[in-house]
Amino acid sequence: MDIESRIELIRRKPTEELLTEENLRHLLEVGIPMQHYIGFEISGYIHLGTGLMAGAKIADLQKAGVKTRIFLADWHSWINDKLGGDLEVIQKVALTYFKEGMKQSIKVMGGDPDKVEFVLASEILEKGDYWQTVIDISKNVTLARMMRSITIMGRQMGEAIDFAKLIYPAMQVADIFYQGVTIAHAGMDQRKAHVIAIEVAQKLKYHALEWKGEKLKPVALHHHLLLGLQEPPVWPIESEEQFKELKTQMKMSKSKPYSAVFIHDTPEEIRAKLRKAFCPAREVKYNPVLDWAEHIIFREEPAEFTIHRPAKFGGDVTYTTFEELKRDFAEGKLHPLDLKNGVAEYLIELLKPVRDYFERHPEPLELMNQVRITR
Repeated sequence: MDIESRIELIRRKPTEELLTEENLRHLLEVGIPMQHYIGFEISGYIHLGTGLMAGAKIADLQKAGVKTRIFLADWHSWINDKLGGDLEVIQKVALTYFKEGMKQSIKVMGGDPDKVEFVLASEILEKGDYWQTVIDISKNVTLARMMRSITIMGRQMGEAIDFAKLIYPAMQVADIFYQGVTIAHAGMDQRKAHVIAIEVAQKLKYHALEWKGEKLKPVALHHHLLLGLQEPPVWPIESEEQFKELKTQMKMSKSKPYSAVFIHDTPEEIRAKLRKAFCPAREVKYNPVLDWAEHIIFREEPAEFTIHRPAKFGGDVTYTTFEELKRDFAEGKLHPLDLKNGVAEYLIELLKPVRDYFERHPEPLELMNQVRITR
């Protein structure tokens, strides 16, 4: 595959930002082995924003000839008080429920889970020279910058935190360099740490990304964050600027079950969640159901998305592009309930292999039922 075709795969939906395409092209041209990674806190059930968005991008990267890796961030989850701050529980969940859930998510999005390397963070964090890299990075970043970057943990500026949380951003950057990562991948909410990695890349003495004597900068790839199904905290949204400010509050949340569909939800649960979803008639800008359709159903076009309706309401209708769907909804030709029902049925079919897997292997979900899911 030529370089331009590889870049096209890497930058297509659900990629929302690539820092930078020019650097990606340079890395491909110099011939450095391409190593991807995406790190996950182990914090609860896997929803579509984690499983399907990351799974879709991993599938694209594999097709582009990039070696893919999932980093199970157990220590990071411990620092951020996930699953009750119990490291042993976090590790057990990481290696059972989370690992298997991500494998199934990657498979339904067209990737090969057997070609994904899974690494438990503690496997590398317990090596002494990892912390040398953390210190090297920390010496190149101000305290104020670190404090601003705790937002990557879902924490707010000014929130009371323990000191361990200030180490977290430097660890996230160290994870990139210590693993020799050329493509650091995450949701848009993690971009602050990735920008630090790009800025310090050529200043590091330890574990810098080097190839044939040149210190290289990693590429940062940020996928789209699916909107949660709940009504926005402010409505109507008056401007794009206001939307950007609210977007973090509008994303799917494990702590708000009706804002998210989980990868192993039953058909009844999926239908119930979509029926309750915020989906104002004719609203195409700030509509979570349309957002899901765009980034899941119409990730690759042309697609085939059929909405079944009684004849008296227009009968069945099939869309092959998102623009067709959006136009009909904006013009009132497609009722919100019909859109919700259509998306629900699509997801039920898409996620069937995941449900089947967990029905055959119930132990991971049984474990999750016993753990305390915290913020």
